[in-house]
Parts: sequence; structure tokens; C-alpha cells
Amino acid sequence: MNFPADVKYTKDHEWIKLTEGNIALIGITDFAQHELGDIVYVDIASVGKTLNKDEVFGTVEAVKTVSDLFLPVDGKVLEINPLLEKQPELVNTDPYGDGWMIKLEVSNIDDMDSLMDTAAYQNVVA
Repeated sequence: MNFPADVKYTKDHEWIKLTEGNIALIGITDFAQHELGDIVYVDIASVGKTLNKDEVFGTVEAVKTVSDLFLPVDGKVLEINPLLEKQPELVNTDPYGDGWMIKLEVSNIDDMDSLMDTAAYQNVVA
């Protein structure tokens, strides 16, 4: 199982990584993709919307289930990963890289402090 140290984690198994200023990438964790199984579709229709922490920003569909995706912090959805439309399996093969889901403009950087670091998240999934 992969647990990068340069991201923050949620109890709902999303990760968030600041990339530039208050811009962040968000996806699901390696643990989450492993639990879901083969991802066949990612449905995100929240581009341009400002959402609050814990609001659903989309869904991910695996062979046997559909799971909601929850926003880790307040912010505005700027972009959906265009690769996922034709290659949703990237969520399985590279969840912290090419399998990212959305780019978010974070409303308040300090909200990142309320999220889990690697050690805390590893304790949750242990």
C-alpha cells in the first residue's frame, strides 16, 4: 500500500496535495482504490462550483459499486482530470499521480491543518 508523505488525507479516503499557492489536486487513496476494485467510470460534474468541506463533488464507479467523492476542504472546483474520461483505470494504477481527479482552489489554506498526515491515515486503515 502506498502512503505518500506529501499529501493530506481524509477519513473518507480522499487525498489532497497543494501544488501551487492555494491550488490543490484531489483524488482517492491507494487504500480506497484497492477496496473499490477496478474503476470503470469517474463522474464529476462540479467544475466551476464552490463547495464546502465534506460535500460530494462526484462519484467513482467500480465493477461492483458506486462511491461518492467528498471534498476535503472548502473550495472552487477548477478542473477535472481530462485523462480519466478515457482512462478511468488510472485511479487504480496511479492514484497519486495521473489518477488525480480534480484541481481545487482552496478557500482557506489553514483548513489543511485539520486533515490527517500519513501516520494518522495509516492508523485509520490498519
